[in-house]
Order: sequence, then structure tokens, then C-alpha cells
Amino acid sequence: MQAAEATKSIRKPTNLSLDSALLKEAKVLGINVSRSAEAGIAVAVKLHKQENWLKDNAKALASSNAYVEANGLPLAKHRQF
Repeated sequence: MQAAEATKSIRKPTNLSLDSALLKEAKVLGINVSRSAEAGIAVAVKLHKQENWLKDNAKALASSNAYVEANGLPLAKHRQF
């Protein structure tokens, strides 16, 4: 969401179907439903991208982990902890 805020993204009117009781409660509480929905969608997009990245890079991650298990960390002798 930070990148979208920094670039002043263009907002597009959208129709959503929401639980009427939840919408009523949000309005009573003074919650900006549009901004809240946008924030929730931003979180969902971020999580989806993370899942896709992990899936796309699973082979490389497994290979790297296997190397470390077999050989240890390449620069372990230089660790100071």
C-alpha cells in the first residue's frame, strides 16, 4: 500500500457486495469503507504474490537448503556469534 500512496494512484469507482450488517456497523463507527476495503485487498494481493514467489522459487530454495545441510554455511568460519 505504501507504493500506491507514494505514487498517488488513480482511484476507480467499484461496486462491491458486502454484508449489510457489517456495512451498517462500519458506518456507525465512522470507518471509511472504501479505504478499508482497499487496505484489505492490498493485503490479499501481497499474500498472493508471496505465495506465488515461494511456489515459483521452491526448487531453488530447496537446492540452497540442501547445500547448506550438506556443506554448512559458506562463510560460517567468519561468523562472530
